[in-house]
Amino acid sequence: MFVEELLQGRYTAPPRITEFENVEAYDQLIVTGPVELRSMCAHHLMPIYGSAYIGILPSADGKIIGLSKYDRIVNHFSSRLQIQEELVKQIGQYIVKTTQPLGLAVRISAVHMCKTQRGVRASHRSRMVNSYYWGSLSSSPELKSEFLQECLALDRGNLG
Repeated sequence: MFVEELLQGRYTAPPRITEFENVEAYDQLIVTGPVELRSMCAHHLMPIYGSAYIGILPSADGKIIGLSKYDRIVNHFSSRLQIQEELVKQIGQYIVKTTQPLGLAVRISAVHMCKTQRGVRASHRSRMVNSYYWGSLSSSPELKSEFLQECLALDRGNLG
């Protein structure tokens, strides 16, 4: 159980990525989420749970990956003893390495039971939020803002 639940993401290969030709040369922001996230704090062996959002700016002459692969990538890297500060970066770096987009953003919002069930015993509404930006999403305030607005809309269930 410990190997499968706590170490799987360390000792198994990341998921295979299904790529599709970008036939229409789509080069606008794609945002997906919330992707359910469950992990285990490497410091206290307590659960971490929350949501991940991924924004990708594909290259017009590049490839696009299958939408479910983002969920599989999040699941893979969160299936190990982890700290959120590293998790957000591991997800982002893997997607960048695999797909070579023009830009990428990963945002995680999660509850840490090491904070809610022990120590200070904070409210379960208390969350940690962090992001990883790369390429155009790192350098463009407009794209960052668009990504964050889409995250809020997805979080509220506003699909319009």
